[in-house]
Amino acid sequence: MRAGASAVVRVDGLTVSTYRIPTDAPEESDGTFVWRATTLVLVEASGGGITGIGYTYADTATARLIHDTLAAVVRGMDAMAIGSIWTALVAAVRNLGRTGIASMAISAIDTALWDLKARLVGLPLVSLLGGVRDAAPVYGSGGFTSYTTRELCDQLAGWVDAGIPRVKMKIGRDPCADIERVIAARDAIGNDAELFVDANGAYQRQQALAQAERFAESRVTWFEEPVYHRDLRGLRFVRDRLPSGMELSVGEYGYAPDEFQAMIDTGAADVLQADASRCEGFTGLLAVDSLCDVASTPLSTHCAPSLHAHVACVARRLRHVEYFHDHARIEHMLFDGALTPKGGALHPDLGRPGLGLEFKRADAREFESK
Repeated sequence: MRAGASAVVRVDGLTVSTYRIPTDAPEESDGTFVWRATTLVLVEASGGGITGIGYTYADTATARLIHDTLAAVVRGMDAMAIGSIWTALVAAVRNLGRTGIASMAISAIDTALWDLKARLVGLPLVSLLGGVRDAAPVYGSGGFTSYTTRELCDQLAGWVDAGIPRVKMKIGRDPCADIERVIAARDAIGNDAELFVDANGAYQRQQALAQAERFAESRVTWFEEPVYHRDLRGLRFVRDRLPSGMELSVGEYGYAPDEFQAMIDTGAADVLQADASRCEGFTGLLAVDSLCDVASTPLSTHCAPSLHAHVACVARRLRHVEYFHDHARIEHMLFDGALTPKGGALHPDLGRPGLGLEFKRADAREFESK
């Protein structure tokens, strides 16, 4: 089927598989969590002789929900009517609890369906959706608290040397060490690159403000989740008192549009984050972008850089995409067509339909969960 064709194409079915990929260090950590592997949940949606792919980074329970419940909802629906499918999926999880695992399951399905639709009409996804920019700026993200100071500095400086003008590090494990590590990071990346920090909710309100004053000495301009992400009043409290020139960001754990609306209404953030692998796919992310547009609030996408590249070029309020170390590594391992930043930005491949990704099944086999 090519652009302009009018025939209805039904979704023949969904298949789901999971892959557990160990970290490239014995373990990684941020301010509040330690992990040794990442699980990718892959959805393949077929229709009209074509297959689209989508994915989320989530627990295997997400795959079970897709296999046992949601695949049957989608089967037989019009592959071109993604809005209708999205609405049906949201309705199907009413009694399960919409956010969390259910939203991530919807995310994987929705992204696969958008990839399928774009492939059916023979267009890259950014062209199908209508791009507003040619490329999406990125920031390098990693800097785990489990890294030595040397490992931290080498990683951040490596991104800057590769042309990425902004980098982010994890903090929150040890408040005193955080200050010294931030100073070392600034020395490593030089004066011109932007430096971001992410506490993953590790601090209390007053503690976060005291840390922010010290971070400002190293010209930190982005403070992510200084306090627990659900403490919207606390986030607003901190935001109103941050040093001049330092922005507060939150949103990576937003799942449904009303959660983002609450962040906006509370004034909890200078920049909202949204993750299409969590916030109910590209349909959900574009809904968040519309909320940001109305509120004149910048938007940054969270993690999964190759998944986000096309839709990031469509989002009107986009500031940048998170080029997260773990996910960038996994996407290059498992997908042909995974993107590498050029000139500090991701450039969707307009020569490939859909997301421009092809799953490397043979390479993934060793990581597959049985």
